[in-house]
Amino acid sequence: MRGPSRSTLVRWTAHALRAAALLLALGWFGLKLVPLPPALLRPAVPSRELIDRRGVTLREVRVEERFAREVALEEVPPSLVRAMLAAEDKRFFQHGGVDFLATGRALWSNLTQRRVTSGASTISQQLIKISAPRPRNLLTKCVEAVRALRLEQVWTKPQILAAYLNRIDFGNLNIGVAAAANYYFAKPLTDLSAAEAAFLAGLPKNPARLNPHRAFKAAKRRQETVLSRMEKAGWLTAAQAGRARAETLHLQMPQRLFRAPHFVDLVLRELPEEASGAVTTTLDLDLNRFAETTVRDQLARLRAKNVHEAAVVVIDNASGDVLALVGSQNYFAPGTGQVNGAWARRSAGSTFKPFTYLLAIERGATPASVVADVPAIFPTPTGMFRPENYGHRCYGPLRYRLALANSLNIPAVRVLSSVGGASVLRSRLQDWGMSTLERPAEFYGLGLTIGNAETRLLELVNAYATLARLGEWKPYRLLAEPSVLKTERPTSSLQHPVETPLAAWLIADMLSDNSARAMSFGMQSALRFDFPVACKTGTSTDFRDNWAVGYTPEFTVGVWAGNFDGSPMHEVSGVSGAAPILHAIVEHLHARFGTTWFPTPPEIVEREVHPITGKLLGAARTDAVREKFIGSVLPPLETAADYDANGRVVLGPEYSEWSRSAENGLAARTALAANDTELRLVSPLPGTTFLVDPDLPSSARVPLRARGAGEVKWESDSLEVRESDGRIYAIIKEGEHRLRVRDPATGRQAETWIRVKML
Repeated sequence: MRGPSRSTLVRWTAHALRAAALLLALGWFGLKLVPLPPALLRPAVPSRELIDRRGVTLREVRVEERFAREVALEEVPPSLVRAMLAAEDKRFFQHGGVDFLATGRALWSNLTQRRVTSGASTISQQLIKISAPRPRNLLTKCVEAVRALRLEQVWTKPQILAAYLNRIDFGNLNIGVAAAANYYFAKPLTDLSAAEAAFLAGLPKNPARLNPHRAFKAAKRRQETVLSRMEKAGWLTAAQAGRARAETLHLQMPQRLFRAPHFVDLVLRELPEEASGAVTTTLDLDLNRFAETTVRDQLARLRAKNVHEAAVVVIDNASGDVLALVGSQNYFAPGTGQVNGAWARRSAGSTFKPFTYLLAIERGATPASVVADVPAIFPTPTGMFRPENYGHRCYGPLRYRLALANSLNIPAVRVLSSVGGASVLRSRLQDWGMSTLERPAEFYGLGLTIGNAETRLLELVNAYATLARLGEWKPYRLLAEPSVLKTERPTSSLQHPVETPLAAWLIADMLSDNSARAMSFGMQSALRFDFPVACKTGTSTDFRDNWAVGYTPEFTVGVWAGNFDGSPMHEVSGVSGAAPILHAIVEHLHARFGTTWFPTPPEIVEREVHPITGKLLGAARTDAVREKFIGSVLPPLETAADYDANGRVVLGPEYSEWSRSAENGLAARTALAANDTELRLVSPLPGTTFLVDPDLPSSARVPLRARGAGEVKWESDSLEVRESDGRIYAIIKEGEHRLRVRDPATGRQAETWIRVKML
């Protein structure tokens, strides 16, 4: 029987080819109906990378439980691209999504070996696989192959390769080549050697089994395989491949960057959850490291005095940028290391005093205004308030400059009383960013100025930065682009009285006067600089908190020192605890960036005044002092009534008791008014209630004060009366008690009674 003719075979072949072409065309166009994985079509989500103001990484934060960095294909060096192609898909640019030659070879090998020996998945197939994970079986392989073909219809080869390099898993939670290079070698992609590129390219084959930190030899063998393939493909010469095989690889320790931890924690708390990628902060990492070292060094010197923690904040005044923030000595210390001392609420000590004097100068006071630094009791809604100076000494009539520079409590309370009390100060502090003053002003009373409220170091430093900006308030900034924050802070400056800039200039001048503060701190304290710096310290009750804040026109630096558990330090004040840290950081800023001082406004004038009265002089004096004033607000001119017949300054009745005490260092230069002989009961006033805290021994001593013609005598039937350092006290105990005072010179007597309760 004869077979088909030649012409018939030709027709059959033509029909078969047309049918095959039709099937191929139908298949190709049918691919357009194949959906791609939705995850593939969404942009890859990089992990959060917080960087300092100069681009140095502070910390990476996982997003979707992975660390990832997005890079453009142009940023990946050719050596790494070739290594990845050699490892995973050397014919990537020749196939259309499925390498049928490699698939056939793999299928034959698997059948003959009766086990899976190779996979032959292309980069396109792997990209589909990681975008839509499915159970591993033959059906899954077919689905991935079809989708890979569809992907090649939609995306270009460079797009596919870029997506693959950014999404492939390199182990240890690292997704993408950039994250892998940073984690394993602490290098940018452009700095990778051929050996390092081949090493990384080998890891995606099996990231768990080839984990370099647990199976370095296996990962090294895989690298050598990749290098051999690159050499065979002509992408490396034999010499280059040999050098790469011989190169010693220096892997980084398996750890993540964790710099400026308290600062980063504060930023992360304010970042929205959807924030990802590189986030530029305001931090200067080099400055922060210097602050960290300074804190450790100072605390090592103070350990024997039970000082174990400190915090630092540095703000750039012009922008409000937080340049440094240290929250504790050691973030990883058990128990309290992660407490952020820059954000913790602590007793303010004397740090609010400059704002009190600012308010007074805004209202017409001057640095030469005189305040009576003598014992006093102030009535409050909760009882009588009796402030004491830190050194338990009073200095009599003091100019505001001296009272502020020496951080005296009694004058500060008197000044606050003169400007309207706690409500005025609380309002200003809140306007300038203090969020801790939630209670009504009556709760704090006049004690607000000497630290009976809490503050946060970061907010306190920003309030002082407002002083440094001469009254212009700005929010502090943690990010170079604050709009990224969950809640955007106000950016406009608050309104302030027109007198504020000149008043703030005078406050800076007073706080930078090292001679003025010598009375309490000496001339060689940690607050002394060879260039002008406005400084203020603070110490809370029983030495539980130390503060030191300093500023120039450029920078404001604040330091807190103490213990997070509230345990008292062993007589460590702000000038000996926190101030040395402040001094070192300000000196560093001056040396590194340079600092200046506030130019003198044209409205500021200098005049000579009397050192005790603060009044303008009618005649020249050898002991005159020069003082600065707002030109339109000068003190009055002295008159003859200011002096007695011997040329001594006449003091009013409020100085009576102090004048006769051992604390009076002006006895030769002052005299009481001649008619000041009446017996006056000063304290305690009748009906005063005292609360005694058993943990504060000083609260059990009540000063007894009265004014008379001579030295008065106190007695009580139920309380012990003692004299110490020229002052008289009653040692109080629970109950109601009566006290009597007598002036032996005149025979006059007075009586008072008090109530004592134990806390």
